[in-house]
Amino acid sequence: MTGACAQSPAQHHDGGGFQLDAAPLLSRSTVDRTELLREVPPAELWASGKVLLVDGKGRTQVTSDGGLVFEEAAAFGEQPIPHAVLLGSQQGTTYWALRTERDGAQEGWKDLRVAGALLDDTDAGLLTTAVGLLNWHDHSRYCAVCGAATNRVKAGWARRCSGCDREEYPRTDPAVICLVHDGADQVLLARQPSWPPQRFSVIAGFVEVGESLEACVQREVAEEVGVHADRVRYLASQPWPFPRSLMLGFSAVADPAQPLRPADGEIEEARWVSRSDVQAAMNTEDGIIPGLRLPPSVSIAHRMLRGWAFWTD
Repeated sequence: MTGACAQSPAQHHDGGGFQLDAAPLLSRSTVDRTELLREVPPAELWASGKVLLVDGKGRTQVTSDGGLVFEEAAAFGEQPIPHAVLLGSQQGTTYWALRTERDGAQEGWKDLRVAGALLDDTDAGLLTTAVGLLNWHDHSRYCAVCGAATNRVKAGWARRCSGCDREEYPRTDPAVICLVHDGADQVLLARQPSWPPQRFSVIAGFVEVGESLEACVQREVAEEVGVHADRVRYLASQPWPFPRSLMLGFSAVADPAQPLRPADGEIEEARWVSRSDVQAAMNTEDGIIPGLRLPPSVSIAHRMLRGWAFWTD
């Protein structure tokens, strides 16, 4: 596997280590989304609301200048419609999301992987939340304990079982993503067999039960490319609602003299890449030079690589 608040992760700095030059694109959010907001009578929030329509593939309408298109909530009635979910509030406007049966592909709508790089901080946070929250509702219609149907409560931020009255909340799966470098001018990149030709990225994987984040970094690096990494350091995080991951970004250092042993069936190729090659790819419009295609700008992997490639201490 490769790849909340408006504060830039550029605030994170540790000695001579690199840092990110800006927040990952899907980590930007400006609206008020506190739990107390969800306890306000829904009709009060709905009256001043705007609704974002999202199709079954996570696509929504985006303007030519990179803004989300909203519908007036009042156009749907005086009360919140049953399947609407509250995204947050800002400057007296509440934002909601609603799954639509319209086919976004036919209407030219964009999904989050494409639109995320086009949107401002507010819209990026709203669409990221909408995609993740609607995905959770789509797959949480029945109670995991008794099997009875569940219903939306708390403005879409919880589901309550109609049988045993148990409440469930949106699930997030933590995953680490780590940029392994040699402490100098090389970075360790790998590619999965299913990726486009020459696409390389940093190492990532899901956190296991009973495992710390730092231990997960070392385990995943060892499993995927066969090397030991240390000096594990946190960088930043980014929600990745495909369907429900939270990517926790780290850096680590490894000795390039160690033999690389790509995991059979998971990693097709792994290699050390020079800082100058990463810089050259970053300086192209599409992130591609001969033999190297970098991850797209919407991913935290891209932001981590940019931070490392152009860092000056």
